[in-house]
Parts: sequence; structure tokens; C-alpha cells
Amino acid sequence: MALRYRVSLAGLKGFARVYDLKATTTLYEFHKLLRSELEFPQDQLIQFKALDADGGLVARYGLFDLGAGAVDEVTVKQTVAKGIASFIYFYDVANRKSVIITCEGEVPDVPGAIYPILVETKGPVPAEFENGYVAYEDLPDDQKHLRNLKAASDDDEDFDDDDEDLEEEEEEKDEDGEELYDEDEGAL
Repeated sequence: MALRYRVSLAGLKGFARVYDLKATTTLYEFHKLLRSELEFPQDQLIQFKALDADGGLVARYGLFDLGAGAVDEVTVKQTVAKGIASFIYFYDVANRKSVIITCEGEVPDVPGAIYPILVETKGPVPAEFENGYVAYEDLPDDQKHLRNLKAASDDDEDFDDDDEDLEEEEEEKDEDGEELYDEDEGAL
């Protein structure tokens, strides 16, 4: 038996990772996978905040035992048995940076596969979203218009503005290719 987990960012549709894990995978092994694949910092404290299906807090798991066991002692199978439906995984506890991990249930084993298996990838790593990346799905509806490139190339008016700017720049140079300047206005 394998368990499928979806990793997402709160409020963003443009990021997802889906992993199949063996039931015996510990939270520490899952943490190492996430840290490596999602380029999380390696020098930060981490925490799995475990939630039930209604979003109620069930347990907290960290590098040190926080009362429910340390991450290297707890398997994903044990968390499912406790009724844990999702985690908020803090990859940087001090700065409250996190992703949401949701258990999507059991999936059949893939014969000959080496687990964990990355099943789905969508969008860049979370650090890109912190740096201002916005996925198309996350744009407001009024900004979700794509330009029809074929129609634009057939319509000369869309490209005239750029051409006019280039022509003006060419006219502002004298015969030797040097720009002409007016002391009051800068380049002519």
C-alpha cells in the first residue's frame, strides 16, 4: 500500500506537488524529500502541524518530541490511523513559512517502483512565489486575457508604436551616428 500526498500553498492554484509514499515512510524522511525537492533551507527548524478532516489540531511533530513523537519516530501510516487528514508543514518555523500537505488516500503499489514517487508537478518552487512569481491561475479575472498572437501579427497597428519609437531614435542622430543634444531638453 502507498499513500498519496498533495503539497500546496495556501490561496495559490499555481503550485502543487503530489507524492506517493510507502506507508512506512517517516515524517523525517518526508521532510528530507520536501526540503530537497522544494529547495527549502536546510538550517531551519521544522514542524508538522497535524489536522483532522475538520481542521482541528490533532498533534504537532518536530525534530524533537513535542508530545506526540519526533518526526523520525512517526510514519505516515501512523498519522492516517490517528485520523490526520492534512498537515501544515512549517519549513521555516521562525519566519512562519509553510506549505499544506493533504493526504489524498491509499493508492495501489506500482510494481518495481522506488518510493517516494513524484506523481505531479505544477509551478516553480515556493521561493519563487515569495519573490513575486504569479501563476496564470492566480491572476484576478480581469487580468486573465491572453493576446491572440496570430491576430496581433496580422494587425499592423499593434506594432506601430514600437516602430515609431525606433524611427524617432534614428532621427535624433546626426550623419555620424552621434546623438544631438539641446542643453535645456537633453537628447533631441
